[in-house]
Amino acid sequence: MSDLSGQYSGNRLSAQPEGGEGRLVPESGGRLMAEGDWTVAHAPKLYSAIAATGSAGIIDLGALRRLDTSGAHLLVKLADRTGAGIENCPERYRSLIERVAAAEGPPAELPVASNPLIRTLARLGRGTERGARRAVGMIAFLGAVCEVWARTAMRPKRFRLTATVRHMEDAGLSAFPIVMLISFLVGIVMAFQGAAQLQRFGAEIFVVNLIGISVLREIGILLTAIVVAGRSGSAFAAQIGSMKVNEEVDALKSLGLDPMEVLVLPRVLALSLMMCPMAFMADISGLIGGGLMAWLALDIPPALFAERLGDAIPLSALMVGLVKAPVFGALIAMVGCYEGLRTEGSAESLGRQTTRAVVEGIFIVIVVDALFSIFFNLVGV
Repeated sequence: MSDLSGQYSGNRLSAQPEGGEGRLVPESGGRLMAEGDWTVAHAPKLYSAIAATGSAGIIDLGALRRLDTSGAHLLVKLADRTGAGIENCPERYRSLIERVAAAEGPPAELPVASNPLIRTLARLGRGTERGARRAVGMIAFLGAVCEVWARTAMRPKRFRLTATVRHMEDAGLSAFPIVMLISFLVGIVMAFQGAAQLQRFGAEIFVVNLIGISVLREIGILLTAIVVAGRSGSAFAAQIGSMKVNEEVDALKSLGLDPMEVLVLPRVLALSLMMCPMAFMADISGLIGGGLMAWLALDIPPALFAERLGDAIPLSALMVGLVKAPVFGALIAMVGCYEGLRTEGSAESLGRQTTRAVVEGIFIVIVVDALFSIFFNLVGV
């Protein structure tokens, strides 16, 4: 609402009622009379009256008996909604209304009933806006990580080798068994399903091509990234989030230490370095699982499977998967650290940010994997 000082035509006070509930009385000529007590006790009824009011030219406060902050808020909303000016405001309420008007900021429409389609579109728009802001925040965080990495590269003595090695063990080495087991089982499933389809055409031997290409190029690294996002990405978010809740991050800053250098960079480097060996072991486990099922279901002996694999699958298929590994590891670690640093001072916020770290990490990995696939297809790899 604009400045109220230019909207008063005077300080005329009409006869005031003895009291009672606040009322909004429409009069001729687009004039609205605000009467009685505009206080929090009468706010629900006044709110409904304002929501049902159309355009108006003047809001007359001459019959206003009592006014509190809730009533002033409703008057500001009424003026914003109708585009009306205010007249006959009692001097004792002028300052209150002006302060509320200044605090309200830009005019906002009172919520009105709308059809489900409009509500759905509004909700979708708000979600898109929040997603865009989070994307901008993550890009800014990526820039901050690159800046810290460059600063540390110029001053290697600041690099925290002990912390990096510890995170390599916790986030990488300890994850080898679960990554290998999942990849082995998925290789078995893929070989079984592929064999069931290829047997119809008498092309059982091509199950080797199916397993080799899918595991080496996509499945191995993608499964590794998903497992690491659920295991290590969530751990990073929970660790840093707990430090944020306990104000340990603020303590680091008070000691002159950069949390990006102390907490984020070692985790990002550790996971980026460990993703390559994890992806390689996932590839080997997937091929072993597929070869075992091909032997049991199709009578393809391991020696023939290995020979066919070497002839049909180029080395570039393995390299495509391994090239993605450090990128995926860095992205997962950065998302986990980013969400951990966004944690507020409550257990609920910690749980929410940890969940977001897993979901967003998996989502970003899949999007980047699709971009890699398009790129490799364009360059003919």
